[in-house]
Amino acid sequence: MLPGFYRPFRGRKRRSAQQIFADKIALIKQKSFKQIGEIFGRFIPDECLKPEPTGIMSRRSIFSKENTFWAFLGQVLDADGGCKEVVRKLQSYASLKGAKLPSSSTASYCTARKKLSEHTLTEIFQYTSVQGDRATRTGLLRNRRVIVVDGTGLSMPDTPANQEVWPQSATQKPGCGFPSARVCACFSLESGSLLSYAIGNKKNNELPLLRKQWKTFKSGDIFLGDKGFCSYYDVVKFKEQGVDSVITLARRKPVSRSKCLKVLGPNDLLIKWDRPKYSPQLSYTRETMAQLPEELQLRQIQVVVDQPGFRTAGFYIVTTLLDPAQYPCEEIVRLYLKRWDVELFFRDIKITMGMDVLRCQSPDMIRKEILINLIAYNCVRRLMYEAAGKANLPVRQVSFKGSLQAIRSWSPQFESDKLSKAERNKLLNDLYGAVTGLPLPQRPGRSEPRCKKRRPKPYQLLTKPRHEMKEIEHRSRYRKTA
Repeated sequence: MLPGFYRPFRGRKRRSAQQIFADKIALIKQKSFKQIGEIFGRFIPDECLKPEPTGIMSRRSIFSKENTFWAFLGQVLDADGGCKEVVRKLQSYASLKGAKLPSSSTASYCTARKKLSEHTLTEIFQYTSVQGDRATRTGLLRNRRVIVVDGTGLSMPDTPANQEVWPQSATQKPGCGFPSARVCACFSLESGSLLSYAIGNKKNNELPLLRKQWKTFKSGDIFLGDKGFCSYYDVVKFKEQGVDSVITLARRKPVSRSKCLKVLGPNDLLIKWDRPKYSPQLSYTRETMAQLPEELQLRQIQVVVDQPGFRTAGFYIVTTLLDPAQYPCEEIVRLYLKRWDVELFFRDIKITMGMDVLRCQSPDMIRKEILINLIAYNCVRRLMYEAAGKANLPVRQVSFKGSLQAIRSWSPQFESDKLSKAERNKLLNDLYGAVTGLPLPQRPGRSEPRCKKRRPKPYQLLTKPRHEMKEIEHRSRYRKTA
C-alpha cells in the first residue's frame, strides 16, 4: 500500500530472487577446483564442460560438470591421487573463503564422477590429441610425421566386474591375482602426445588393437614399431593408405646378399617378401589373405650394435622407404633408435603419473580413469612443448617428471581471486621457466637395463585367497625344509 515506505526505514531495497540466485552461484564458483584449470584451461574445449540442458550434470552445484572434471583431472595429477584428497582441498578452499565446510565424505564426489559421460571425456581426449600433435622438425626423413606404436599392461582392483571384462592370468590362483588390461597406443614421436589408444584383455595381441586405430594415420605418415608389429598384412594395409613402415624384422629369416633384388649399401638390401601361407590362427579370413599382393618389395637394413651393455649384438630393420637417396640408411637407423622414446612415454604415464595400478572398482569407471589420465598426460605434454618452444629447446630435453612437479607446486598459487591478468601471466611465464630450467642431459647409446637394484621386503607371497592364507610365524627366520 505504501511502496516508498520500505526504503527510508529499512535502509535498503528488498533483494530479488535473481540476485539471491546469482549470489549462490558466485559462492559455488568460489568452491572451485579450477586452480589446475588456470594452467590447462586453454587446452580443454569449453563446450565440453558446459552444464547439460536437462537431466544429469545440469545442476549448478559444488560438484557441477566443470568442477567434477577439474577435480578428477587434479586427482590424477596429485602425488597421492585419492578421492579423500579432493574433498580435503575443497574443505581448505572453503575455509579460506569463510564459507561453510563441506562434508568429509567422498560419496558426493564419487557419485559426480560416475555421472561424467565417457563420451564427453572421449571428445576432450580427441581434442587434446589433435592440438598436441606437431609437425616433425628433426630434419630426418624429409620431416615426415612419425607415429610410434607400442603396447603395455595395466592392473586394477580385484572385483568380480573387473575380472569379467579383464580376467587375470590363468597361471594365477583365484583370489591371488589381479585383472589385467592390454593397451596399445599411438604416440607422436615429435611432441610425445598420445594420439589414440585401444584397450583389450590378456587374449588380445597388439596387432589387432593397432588395427582399430588405422584412422589415426594419414597419407604421408611413417609408422614406427618394434618386432611385435612385423606383419605382412599390416605393412600392405599401411602402404595402401600411403603410410610407410619402419619395423624390426621378426618371424622371418633375414635375406642374404645373394638372394636380394639389389644391394643398396654395405648393410642395405632391396628384398622381396612372398605372401605367407594362410593359417587358421590368423585374425583375418582366407579371402582377405587372397586379396593381398603375392609379393612385396621392402628394404632390409642390418644394424650392428657394438655398444657395451646392450643385450643384443645386432638386429634388422625392415622398411617400405625404398629410395636410398631420399631416405639414407643412416637416417632410418637414427629414427629407429628413437623408438625407445615410446618406452619413456609409457613410463611417464604409468610410473610418474601412477596409472600402472588403477583405482576404480567397475569397468565403466576404469575406462573413465584411463581417459582422464591420458587427457592429463596430453595436457602436460603440450605445456612442455610450449615451454620448450619459448626456451628454444628440443622437447626431448624437457623432463616430464620435473614438469609435473612444477605444475603441482604452481597450481595452488592460482587460488587467489585477487590476482590480476598480468600477475597470472607472470605466474605462467615463471612456470614455463621452471619447466625448462634444467634440461635433461643427452646420453646417446646409454644402456637402460630393465632391472631393480633394491630388494623387496622378505614377506610371503599370497598363494591362496586371503581368507585361507595362513601367515608363517617368524618369517625372517623361516627356511624351507626338505
